[in-house]
Amino acid sequence: MAQTVIEKTKITFSNDVSNYYPEILTEEALDFIIALHENFNEERLQLLKKRVNQQKKFDDRQFPKFPKETKSIRESNWTAGNIPLDLQDRRVEITGPVDRKMIINALNSGAKTFMADLEDSNAPTWQNAIEGQQNLIDANNKTITLEDVKRGKSYQLKPETAVLLVRPRGLHLNERHIIINGVEASGSLVDFGLYVFHNTQILLKHHTAPYFYLPKLEHYKEARWWNNVFKFAEDYLEVPLGTFKATVLIETITASFQLDEIIYELKEHIVGLNCGRWDYIFSYIKKFRNHKNFVVPNRDQVTMTTPFMDAYSKLVIQRCHKRGILAIGGMAAQIPIKNDEIANAAALEKVRKDKEREVKNGHDGTWVAHPDLVAVAMTEFNTYMPAPNQLQVSRDDVTITEQDLVELPEGTVTEAGIRKNINVGILYTEAWLRGYGAVALYNLMEDAATAEISRTQVWQWLKNEVVLEDGRIFNLKMYTEIFNEEVEKLVSIYTEETIKDTKFELAIQLFDKSVLSQEFEEFLTLSAYNYL
Repeated sequence: MAQTVIEKTKITFSNDVSNYYPEILTEEALDFIIALHENFNEERLQLLKKRVNQQKKFDDRQFPKFPKETKSIRESNWTAGNIPLDLQDRRVEITGPVDRKMIINALNSGAKTFMADLEDSNAPTWQNAIEGQQNLIDANNKTITLEDVKRGKSYQLKPETAVLLVRPRGLHLNERHIIINGVEASGSLVDFGLYVFHNTQILLKHHTAPYFYLPKLEHYKEARWWNNVFKFAEDYLEVPLGTFKATVLIETITASFQLDEIIYELKEHIVGLNCGRWDYIFSYIKKFRNHKNFVVPNRDQVTMTTPFMDAYSKLVIQRCHKRGILAIGGMAAQIPIKNDEIANAAALEKVRKDKEREVKNGHDGTWVAHPDLVAVAMTEFNTYMPAPNQLQVSRDDVTITEQDLVELPEGTVTEAGIRKNINVGILYTEAWLRGYGAVALYNLMEDAATAEISRTQVWQWLKNEVVLEDGRIFNLKMYTEIFNEEVEKLVSIYTEETIKDTKFELAIQLFDKSVLSQEFEEFLTLSAYNYL
């Protein structure tokens, strides 16, 4: 790949980069990114290799265990560091990508916090990644505005806004547009590095600090890596240890076996854990994909009341509160259903029950995907949690075993479930390839986890030739027939003429390839990233 040299011989940009964003990618900022890369990228790559080795053990029919070497950490009494005042009440959090309109609307939504997402709800085009950084700077400066000329609308911040947290990309994702010493940069380090470099002093002047969500950790040593990154950056930027704060998403099955350890490794910086439910289901299927007869039913049947999901949620609450940090509940992905009051009321009631269950279980907060759901979630938490949080709820009544965390959910696999996975998986992938990471599909706001669950389930069902609810065997012949029919439906909706202006052809190819591959693809977004 041809490259354009930007600084000496250390940093180059890929040849598809035409905008170098000099306001963001300053010489000083790039020096910081280089320092992060040279100190931490090699270790990141080694941690990713350890994931591969761990998967080999799962492929040999093993399950995760509570680590023997860290038993003393789990059983001893210790707590994490302080929680800043503006993070002590997180009863309702809203999430979304880092485009300008989303940031303004989310900060104005009435939610306590907003997670600005550079990961699963943000397709990592070069423009999205770097302009997102500019949008975050403007948000922290309280100067972010937007004029929508076509709609005749203007957007600006209200006097009172949500507290901002940022989610960088996971450890497995590179930033392919930036090459340092011949190696693609880490998406994690680029996202984190640019944010703290440009925003730390701005935030400190406003009596707050850089706050983060850390995604997809699979081992406590990955938490240690992040803690070391935080400490290095704090020293580099000459701010006190513990200035940066992190909430870790527990969205992999292996992480739920190491909750105390993850908190311990980040104890100078951690303020909470979050139940990332959709990616957690994806991880559960993915890690045990080669276990015989370990087949998960239609994803619609796997809810937070499913035993293994309920166990993980309650364990997060118990371990967080023992260590003095917050336990944030999962996402309500519903969006308003316009022109159908009955369906909309039913959807809102579903959200209400979900949030009532979370707050009664002991969660300190929860996630929503749309501003119209903030009030629904807020009402439930205000009703059952009058204080800023409920750290006093110990959940010592709960005993969660290793078996509880991996208990196979009961349910069925249906033709409708197969069709839905194919349809939604292709629709989301097509939108992602056009640069959209948050996509409204069938009255739900979906992110990359949707496509990952969808294609992983179809892959697993096909590999196991699962018996459907009606007694038929799901084999290659049936998959091919159903897949072709679902593709024809999409073509008929968009027409052969207009579909040429979409990314459907590529999305269809990528989805089909991932399902038919003998070797399971860890992340669909890794192969799809090359086409952004």
